[in-house]
Parts: sequence; structure tokens; C-alpha cells
Amino acid sequence: MLATTLSRRATAGINANVLRSLSTWSAVPAGPPDPILGVTEAFKADQDPRKINLGVGAYRDGNGKPYVLPSVKKAEELVSASKPDKEYLPITGLAEFTKRAALLAYGADSAPLKDGAISITQSISGTGALRIGGEFLARHYPHSKAIYLPAPTWGNHIPIFADSGLEVRSYRYFDKKTVGLDFEGLKADLRAAPEQAIVLLHACAHNPTGVDPTQAQWAEISDIVKERKLFPFFDMAYQGFASGDTTRDAFALRHFVSEGHQVALAQSFAKNMGLYGERVGAFSLVTADPAEKARVDSQLKIVIRPMYSNPPVHGALIANTILGDKALYTQWEGEVKGMADRIISMREKLYNTLTHDLKTPGEWGHIKSQIGMFSFTGLTPDHTKILAQKAHVYMTSNGRISMAGLNDSNIEYFAESVDAAVKGNL
Repeated sequence: MLATTLSRRATAGINANVLRSLSTWSAVPAGPPDPILGVTEAFKADQDPRKINLGVGAYRDGNGKPYVLPSVKKAEELVSASKPDKEYLPITGLAEFTKRAALLAYGADSAPLKDGAISITQSISGTGALRIGGEFLARHYPHSKAIYLPAPTWGNHIPIFADSGLEVRSYRYFDKKTVGLDFEGLKADLRAAPEQAIVLLHACAHNPTGVDPTQAQWAEISDIVKERKLFPFFDMAYQGFASGDTTRDAFALRHFVSEGHQVALAQSFAKNMGLYGERVGAFSLVTADPAEKARVDSQLKIVIRPMYSNPPVHGALIANTILGDKALYTQWEGEVKGMADRIISMREKLYNTLTHDLKTPGEWGHIKSQIGMFSFTGLTPDHTKILAQKAHVYMTSNGRISMAGLNDSNIEYFAESVDAAVKGNL
């Protein structure tokens, strides 16, 4: 009996191995783990009550909790009270929403907007907008298939554009020595780029560094882009969330348009409205005139239709309600400023604690000069590793932290842990 059982088990094991070797997917290799998701998984597994997760790219309130904006709650109530149906949206989305999204981005004084020359479609947040743009440029931009991305850039930019069929290249952006903008390197690389290549520009709150050009530097970049006949593609994921002012955060985009550039733009409402899971965004292109816009519209539909057919409706209704109601819009602007101001206050406190209270070695002025959700701290991979192991503080290995993960309850512990890591005392 025992021999029979063992024989069956051995046969079953052999059969399982044979089945695995015959599987259609047996040659599929395991993909590399996502670095940010890996940080979150390690954080969740940690049982220490002092643990801090600074890897997640989502806003947290002063208690470290997810934050649903009161204006969003009110808008959702209004949407619910209107008893909307669940019909499909058109391929390019909710027309009222995209009209208002364009107004938010380009501004009421925008000549192309006034002329009816901006082609726009709703997208599945900023990621979807970038992918639509990449696909459209790969098919229809006649001059180049090369797109230049800042180094570093948001990690998803590279596969988005590579999978769209564009050739991904880079230009210098971040100076590790100064923990600031490598403006001379940036200018040199854009001047060296082939004429009419595509260049991706973070409109504000550069991810992952938090380092933005000044308005004067943006004007110089615009001049170089014009001189080299480059095509500017703006990624604007943080309008209002960076400085607390939607107009200020749109400066680069609006300046380029006022200078006559035909731009592409990816917008996201994940950060500035907290609509992370609703996936609300827009992609737009500045065209020459309404007739050209109509042709571009038709081709955007051809790109989108086999990709996901049409976008989700609920989040678009929420965003549209906020953008279209004067009182709600004013309330939302105040809430966005509140989020931005909290992050700015955390920057001030972290800088003061490291510099004045703890006298941590190094220069920490970049903590204050950087803007938006993220900060490149200048911490090394060795620092980040020991911070996770000994202090239960989690961040990506390049030293990027989400400032939104800091609050009055944990910032002193974080600063003390960084100080100990830098001094080699952790």
C-alpha cells in the first residue's frame, strides 16, 4: 500500500514537471520587481510602529492618511443627485470636461484656445494621456521618432514611449553635485539634439527630483526649442499641487504656447484633485486652425478606439463639476493650496531640523528649493538601505522621498534617522 502511494506521488511529480515543460508560457521569464511597489511591500511587512513609507506617490494628510478633498465629496454628491446614467462616453470622453480641462491648462487668454485650435481628448489619467500622445506622434509626427527625456525622469515615461514606437533618448537635467538643475548640461544637450526631435518637459514639480527651472530659465529653454525646431511635449501632472497656484504652475506651458510653439500636453487630475483611482486625465495638441484640429481629432479617435474604446465616466463627472461650478472651483483651489502649503511646511521643518537642530553634515538647501511632492534628498543607496533596516524608514534607493509622507508626528524621527545614517551612527 505504502509503495503504491509513493509510486503515485512520484508519477504525479513527474507529470507535473512534464506539464510545466510543455506549458505555452514555460519560457516566459519573471519580470523585475517594481522598485516603488517593492518599497511599499517591505513597509507593509514591517511590524515596527515607527515605520515610515516615503515611497508612495500619493498625498497624505497631517495624520498620514489618504485625503479625499471636501470639494470632491461635494461634487460627488451633486453628481449622484443628478442621477446620471451608465452609458458609454464618446471615444474622446466627456466634452464639457475636456473643454474645461483645456481652459485650466492653457488659460482664458490662450490664442489657440480662443481660435478653437486645440484638439483634446479625455484619457485614463496622465499615464493614458502620455500613451495616446506617444502613439499619435509615432504615427503622425513627420519629422522624427526620437524623443528626449530628462535624466532622470518618471520611471514609466521610458516604457510608455518605447512601447509607443518612439526612440527614447535623454538630456541632462539633474546635477548630483549640487542636488539641483544642470541647466548648462540641459541647454547643451537640447542644442545637440537633431532638429525637429521631440522633447519631453515636466511642466512643474519635476518627478522624481522636485527641481524645476525658473521662469527665466524656461524662457531660455523655449528659445532653444524654437531655434532647434524641437517639438515640445509637456507632462503636467501637478498643476496647482506644486506651488499652490494653478496659474503659476502652468507658466512653462503657457509661455511656450504664447511664443508660437505647437505643443502636446498630458494632464492628470490624480494629484491636484486626489482622484487617483478614478483615472481622470486629458491629452491635447495645439493645431493651426479648426480644420486641422478636426483632422487631428479624427486620428486621435483612431488611436484610442482599439486601445480602450472610451474612458470611464465617473471621475470625469466629478472633475467637470468642480471645474464648472464657481463656488466649488474656488473651494478646490483653496484645498489644492492647502495640500501644497503642507508639503512646503514639511520642507521647511525638515531643513531646519537637519541644518540648525541636528547640524547634519552636508548642504540641505535643496530640501527647500525643490518643489512638489518629491524630493531628491542626496542620500546614497547605502543610506537608504540602512534606514530601512535599522530605522524602518522606506524610500527608493536613489534617495527620492515623497514629502507628503512626512507629518508633525514623524518628521523629527525621520530627521534624526537621516542624521544618524549620514554620520554613520545608525
